[in-house]
Amino acid sequence: MTDEPGQAERALYLAVVRGGGRLCPEHLAPADRPAFAALVARGLLTTTPTGWTAASPRALGDRLGSELRTRATRLLQHAERLPDALAPLALAYDAVRRPHGPDGDAVHLDGNADIRQHISELVSECQEEVLAAQPGPRPVDGLRMALAQDLSLLRRGCSLRTLYQPAALVDHTVQRQVALRTRQGARVRLLAEPYERLLVFDRKAAVIPAAEDRSRATVLTDPAVVAHLVAHFERDWARATPADHHLDPPHPTTVRIGRLLARGLTQRAVATRLGLSERTVAAHISRLRDRHGAHTLFHLGWRLRGERRD
Repeated sequence: MTDEPGQAERALYLAVVRGGGRLCPEHLAPADRPAFAALVARGLLTTTPTGWTAASPRALGDRLGSELRTRATRLLQHAERLPDALAPLALAYDAVRRPHGPDGDAVHLDGNADIRQHISELVSECQEEVLAAQPGPRPVDGLRMALAQDLSLLRRGCSLRTLYQPAALVDHTVQRQVALRTRQGARVRLLAEPYERLLVFDRKAAVIPAAEDRSRATVLTDPAVVAHLVAHFERDWARATPADHHLDPPHPTTVRIGRLLARGLTQRAVATRLGLSERTVAAHISRLRDRHGAHTLFHLGWRLRGERRD
């Protein structure tokens, strides 16, 4: 039985309430008897000397809420104990040398499920740092799925540095997901130029795509290869800019200017409309261009078209 009454149960309960709150089972249609039994089992119908009467749903809500909170507390306690319970197995796993693929220092992963599982293992085993270069848009569902593991990584003292392209942080939902990580110490920078997707764990293992559709990946562990990939990441990181201002809400005036630009107004027309100097508007436009990774005013207006609200 689920925690909440089903449609048939709700309909019968409401019929009982509308009829004065009392019910004689003898008057029930055969089709209503399963719903009647379920309402009795939940305590929404209680027996009286003359039949059955409707009980307060608030009492049921309080009882179920208490039971769910107790269950949630037990699950959290179990989650806290689980790593210690599995520690002996983890030590034995770590002591065994990992099998390599046919190429010696490369493991080939085929399929998204296999890739996610292997990356999850690498994150769990990471002890010092994760480097991530993530070009292109970021799927919100993937960020949500990885949030608990990323926060666990940060809480145990590992560093997490991620490169995004500016367009990735245009989506406000993505911004919120990234901010949940930066508040725990993750560092994010933006690089408005092409670069390759890359994940590096403790500078010992690197994961790179092996297919354009990202359905295959390769895990590299050769020290020279990993060092070469880390050097490329550090070069890109040094040229990138901090994403802090992208994760904070823009100034209301900046938002208004962006809406007017999305409607096709020029910089001078925006300044006239809002009663601002062109220099002030230009400063806001500069921040908008940085925020949206736009190279020109036309490019910015095109990027803002999805946020247009008259």
